[in-house]
Amino acid sequence: MPGKVGMVSLGCSKNAINSEQMLGLLKEAGYELTAELAEVDTLIINTCAFIESAKMEAIENILEFAALKEEGRLKKIIVTGCLSQRYKEEILKELPEVDGLVGCGSFNEIVKALTMAENGEVPLLFGDIDAPVDETERVVSSPEGWAYIKIAEGCDNHCAYCVIPSIRGRYRSRPMENILEEARKLADGGVKELILIAQDITRYGTDLYGRRRLSELVKELAKIEGIKWIRLHYLYPDMIDDELIDTIKNEEKVVKYLDIPIQHINDKVLKLMNRRGSGAEIRALFKRLRSEMPGLVIRTSLITGLPGEGEAEFEELSAFLQEAKLERAGVFTFSPEEGTPAAGMERADVETAQHRCDLLVSLQSRIMDEFNQSRLGSIIEVMAEDYDRLAEYWYG
Repeated sequence: MPGKVGMVSLGCSKNAINSEQMLGLLKEAGYELTAELAEVDTLIINTCAFIESAKMEAIENILEFAALKEEGRLKKIIVTGCLSQRYKEEILKELPEVDGLVGCGSFNEIVKALTMAENGEVPLLFGDIDAPVDETERVVSSPEGWAYIKIAEGCDNHCAYCVIPSIRGRYRSRPMENILEEARKLADGGVKELILIAQDITRYGTDLYGRRRLSELVKELAKIEGIKWIRLHYLYPDMIDDELIDTIKNEEKVVKYLDIPIQHINDKVLKLMNRRGSGAEIRALFKRLRSEMPGLVIRTSLITGLPGEGEAEFEELSAFLQEAKLERAGVFTFSPEEGTPAAGMERADVETAQHRCDLLVSLQSRIMDEFNQSRLGSIIEVMAEDYDRLAEYWYG
């Protein structure tokens, strides 16, 4: 008889959706799902392995729960996701406490994995990472009112530092009708805000329909009754075209907050990263977006210590951040990942990369403070998720 199952979901929002899909399959199969991890019979750890810090977090979680297993408080540990996909042999050799592995092409086989483990077998399930996107119904775990909706899987950009294509496969768009059907169900369940995600949402439709169809998708989603906000995450800058800008500008349901990861601004570094476009094109794009949509909030991601980044290249990046005054920015140090072209390139040492990262974080903190101060006294519409009775405030 199916027992109690718990889930630890690590990494990005795309991985969180895979976790929700696995929970949906387990619930359908009769397993009791619980957030009380001390009570579970089987624990699933859905992992990330994008950069070194993510790998370490995954391993630390496995070891933490392995200790509970040794104490007899946990029967089985199943590791799923990117760490399994990328380091199958190493996990089997170095982490004997793990009872089974499920790769990124086999999330839909999670029930089979648990059944095998319960029968004393060691499930090693690694399906095709280039298969069409799985349409398994999810158990939505995000707070009431909003939900992620994945519109594609995988990536074809092949940035020189990135392992995603080798872990998650080529870019595969979901059929538009499937996305719309899921969005309607989410709206019927009380979701007011949809957050569109993929490794790169601007490429949506190119593989399935032979052309970009993100604008069309957004317009169709905006027609759904009950959906109030649509938020766009992870737009590759060189694919933000006139049609998409017009849609974002004119569709009132689209939140005027764009997540556009640029990683760097220096042309030499961008070329070594195998990123399309130039620093001048990025500057022109941001200038146009600001001009056409006053009040637009832009978030980006930046990497310090990349191959080719010397002091001059870093100073250009720092100056850009100061002049662009982006409202949000995540800054990371370069992580040389085996199997990527950038891993063998000459780069800044770890200490220098971290120092540059700290400088940008400090600069961005000041920019954010200025932005927040500029908003004092304004009245804006927000989504309140809950009330903290102890602190006496709403949050969301």
